Amino acid sequence: MNHKIIPADPKAGYLAAQTEIDAAIKRVLLSGHYILGPELEAFEKDFSAWLGVAGTVGVANGTDALELALRAAGIGPGDKVVTVANTVTATVSAIGASGAKPVFVDVEPETMLMNLDGLEQLLTKMRDPRIKAVMPVHLYGQAVDMPRLMSLAEQHRLIVIEDSAQAHGATVGGKKTGVWGHLAAFSFYPTKNLGALGDAGAVTSNDPALLEQVRLLRQYGWRKRYVSDLPGRNSRLDEIQAAVLSVRLTRLEIENARRSQLAQMYLTALKGSRLKLPSVAEGRTHCWHQFVVRTNRRDDLRAFLEKRNIICGVLYPVPVHRQPAYHDAALSLPHTEEACAQVLSLPLHPGLTDEMVERVAREVVNFFESGSASQN
Repeated sequence: MNHKIIPADPKAGYLAAQTEIDAAIKRVLLSGHYILGPELEAFEKDFSAWLGVAGTVGVANGTDALELALRAAGIGPGDKVVTVANTVTATVSAIGASGAKPVFVDVEPETMLMNLDGLEQLLTKMRDPRIKAVMPVHLYGQAVDMPRLMSLAEQHRLIVIEDSAQAHGATVGGKKTGVWGHLAAFSFYPTKNLGALGDAGAVTSNDPALLEQVRLLRQYGWRKRYVSDLPGRNSRLDEIQAAVLSVRLTRLEIENARRSQLAQMYLTALKGSRLKLPSVAEGRTHCWHQFVVRTNRRDDLRAFLEKRNIICGVLYPVPVHRQPAYHDAALSLPHTEEACAQVLSLPLHPGLTDEMVERVAREVVNFFESGSASQN
């Protein structure tokens, strides 16, 4: 029987750098300093330099990063934040946790990223003074058109907070995500391109005052210990995770390049198939967090592959505005809804071999050439 091929493999990422990661963890354990210490300071400095941004503030996870970025920017109760609905619920739950409410805009049919024509129409039509911010999601590893978005935001006096949880290394106009907006949020969940060995996140910005606000908010609003200047809370990136991330950061360019190689193999092998393949916008680079194909026979294809020990993901099957907690029966987002009904993530991570990718592509082609896809 063929070995199982899985959509992501955090263990493989650990094993690829096991000696260095083990040494880093041991160094932290022997230091006796486990919270807000030199490992975090080093990672924040190195990640900022890699991105090309003024500063980074490590926090407990990516959802907290979004929420604390919103709060640092002054977004709160009574405000509204424009975002998309084909994202993980964390994006919207962070908006709710800040006290604000989400306003959804549809996505582009090709890239499945925020439709900026739609955003412009929404802002012009609604003219709602409660809309204070926009949160673009750099989905699957590709960046939103940030130069145009920043221009729109300036026209409408909006704060921009990038959800860059899936875009570690993606660029637009030669600049990485995480440097464009007033603030940006990153997740280092274990399956991300830059993954920790547990939950971890960060906020980045070129504005020192906003960075200072995030630092205060992540630890009870303390400037002086035990004295809260702001109503903050506990959201700290611990020393062990920071040390692991520092090791993994040194390998990120190589691993992203490998993801790109594997994606190109898929694109070549599946060209001419009945799948809708990923579309990369001109002037942007994709860091291939996910390799997302589309078909009206998504569930059948997924089941077909699973029987052959190939496990695929679906990011995301139900758009946020159709989920019970956020359901809005009056809202129609046709491109979003169509995408969520069709998307399938083929396995893609640096632990895959060429042979594994070839096998996945071969079985996908077999599905469409056999009776399995006769109704497609």
